[in-house]
Amino acid sequence: MNNNSKVLALKYRPQTFDDLIGQEVVAETITNSIKADKIPNAYLFTGIRGIGKTTIARIVAKALNCSKGIEKICRENFCENCQSIINSSHIDVLEMDAASKTGVDDVRDLIEFSRYGPTSAKYKIFIIDEVHMLSKQAFNALLKTLEEPPEYLKFIFATTEIKKIPITVVSRCQRFDLSRIKSSELFEFIKKIKDKENGKVTDDALRLIVKISEGSVRDALSLLDRALLSLEENRDLDLNAAQKIFGYFDKSQLIDLFELILKGEETKVINIYRKIYDQGVEPKVFINDFLELLYYFKNINSLTLESTNFSLNDEEFSKIKSISNKVESGVLVLFWQFAISSLEELDIVSNQHLSIEMFLIRLMHLQSVKSQKKIEPETEKRATNEIENMSSNKIIDQIKNISQEEKKKPQVQTEIKAENKILINSFDELLLICSEKKEIKLKYELEKNVNLVKFEKNRIEISFNDSLDKDFVKDLSSKLFDWTDERWIITFSKSKGEMSVKEKQLNNKKLLIDQAKSSEAYKNIIENFPDAELIDVKIKKDEGQND
Repeated sequence: MNNNSKVLALKYRPQTFDDLIGQEVVAETITNSIKADKIPNAYLFTGIRGIGKTTIARIVAKALNCSKGIEKICRENFCENCQSIINSSHIDVLEMDAASKTGVDDVRDLIEFSRYGPTSAKYKIFIIDEVHMLSKQAFNALLKTLEEPPEYLKFIFATTEIKKIPITVVSRCQRFDLSRIKSSELFEFIKKIKDKENGKVTDDALRLIVKISEGSVRDALSLLDRALLSLEENRDLDLNAAQKIFGYFDKSQLIDLFELILKGEETKVINIYRKIYDQGVEPKVFINDFLELLYYFKNINSLTLESTNFSLNDEEFSKIKSISNKVESGVLVLFWQFAISSLEELDIVSNQHLSIEMFLIRLMHLQSVKSQKKIEPETEKRATNEIENMSSNKIIDQIKNISQEEKKKPQVQTEIKAENKILINSFDELLLICSEKKEIKLKYELEKNVNLVKFEKNRIEISFNDSLDKDFVKDLSSKLFDWTDERWIITFSKSKGEMSVKEKQLNNKKLLIDQAKSSEAYKNIIENFPDAELIDVKIKKDEGQND
């Protein structure tokens, strides 16, 4: 393949330890161990995608097998061994993708192949990529060979998910955790590549590429490749063009939106968000960027422009610093909790765009309550605890409008409704009211598909099974408001909670049947009628009352 026709990630793939960026400690440690002839049986490289795991594995293979030795390892004019490893054609260096060969038979073939010494190199080397994909049986088959391999055999493993590898395997390897590439290093690296490719890309656009790539060299080069291909002749790719290509929006828009939220300018806030949405920005991306902005507002006084990972320019940094001095820390913490809760809501709503708009409106109502200073300290503390609890338990509905709680209803209307107001103080009372009100479907859901975790005044915490009706929360909240003239909060909990009513009934029935089977009367019946089967037990009322 013509080198110029390769994608940038392959064209500029490091071929020696000197070409690597951001992994100097790893390179130095491996080089020193080879020079000292203290080579481990197996290397294990772990880290996020695109930071050089497989690349380093190949460089290690070249360092072990270079014809010139580690002291004079090939850097330009590669020897036959190094060139074959670069081309993935060396007979003694076998690369295997564990994602496609996961079974124990594949590993057994590998072990069988390892019994024969190297043909043309010093070491026979097995490079296994995404090693965490191997089956449990495959790992077990590998253990003995991994612990005591022949002197000529070396293993090199690469993985993105170290936790999925058995500890028995990890303990037999020399492990290296590869770090994300620092923003400044990655920026300088892709800038050099851009210059070599004669690309016309501004520094701001390159910084955006660095931010999106999240420390991954391969991602950064792929994005740069895409940017260069999008260039029009005799035109520079600036930040605005890059944002359109990669689906990102100008952070200054988000800062303006945040400032308007604090002022309660609802119409302007919604208009700015809709412009951002029209640019092709996904709701989840918007929320994540909003969270990042909240972090900067909260910690801006302890940050520098460089530490923001190229997310902000000078003007944006200064503007955030100016606005942050006017915002209470408590407001930012509450905003953070609301944003996390809304992020989770996006997975269960059909129109995510509308959910984001409601999220922004909620923030403005919250801010208006804070700014009016009508909330006592104890009420504010309760509101904060309430929001934190909603986030941890993944509340998906019934976010209470704090400002509405402060409004007083007309006295006459309150007196009229008080006459029909129903008090519900327990889950059993709720079931009884459902029966009285002929809400059979609602009662069925409560009895069969709901596990009670906690029942408090105007608040019910539950877990549920997969059969729960999708409109359950909406129906229950509506009925509770109609019956009690008060708003209730329904939250979903990670805790299992009590058994459902139906489960309790079935459990009690089973206990009664077991008790009856141990009675003499049952034994006498079975002796005379061996095919008889006890399917239910009825208890007399007086016995039931004493039980």
